[in-house]
Amino acid sequence: MLTRRQKHILLKFFSLFSVVRGYNILVVALAQYLASVYIFAPDKPIKTVLFDLNLLMLVLASSATIAGGYIINNFYDSEKDLINKPRKTMLDRLVSQNTKLSFYFTLNFLAVIFASYVSFKTVIFYSLYIFGIWFYSHRLKKQPITGNLISAILTVIPFFAIFIYYKNFELVIFGHAIFLFLLISMRELTKDLENIRGDLALDYRTVPVVYGENTSKLMLKILVLLTIATAIVLILFFKIGHMYIFFFLSIVLLLFFFFILSKSNEKTHYLILHNILKFIIVTGVFSILLIDISVVLNRI
Repeated sequence: MLTRRQKHILLKFFSLFSVVRGYNILVVALAQYLASVYIFAPDKPIKTVLFDLNLLMLVLASSATIAGGYIINNFYDSEKDLINKPRKTMLDRLVSQNTKLSFYFTLNFLAVIFASYVSFKTVIFYSLYIFGIWFYSHRLKKQPITGNLISAILTVIPFFAIFIYYKNFELVIFGHAIFLFLLISMRELTKDLENIRGDLALDYRTVPVVYGENTSKLMLKILVLLTIATAIVLILFFKIGHMYIFFFLSIVLLLFFFFILSKSNEKTHYLILHNILKFIIVTGVFSILLIDISVVLNRI
């Protein structure tokens, strides 16, 4: 039986885990490793990739930076989240803002330390990444379109770091990157529609606030069509093994997304749309294995 103090410590741990969205960081780290094995370095033995200390440090630097990014984002959005996500905010507030900021600086320091193991250029890269996340949370997030684009770019940067490390410039990589970028752009715009109440109350100049819901939905529909077109190009013109199954599933889900979007007019609908996109993104991470199942058996 846990004591009252132990329960309090456990709740604080879950609160901090919620703030840094530990589950998202684990998914990103897994995605970086799977992408390294199957997409960025397909000709190297799996053991060489998995036990590459430079790759490990890049993944750790990315994880620490992303966790810090969630903290600073939570810090600036605390009032808005109180309106849009009251239950989650109650859990997040179990840890004081001072503790969160201390943890934020610690994580960024660790990110730089991890990056320094690889090279000085990597330190510069992650220092700029840390600054970019802070500047986005502090200023750019409240700007329509620009904020959405910067958010999507910041989300794919951890994969860009691995891309630079392996220096693999095959077109299929750019195809995957465009597909992911479009999905994340859709997710950001959907989140803006979902959180429009809090954005209006606190004068966030998001796309739905500035241009209205109908314009935002039209932009989302265009993004859906572009994402479907990218999936079709990947299926028809690139060697993606059995991952075509994932892209077919994505097309079906995106058509379903398009249909619900046409009928949506309240937060519950936008939450469903948001979850559809999250499902596609997370499923895509594990679907990387479908590129070539035999790779796991032959390259160990």
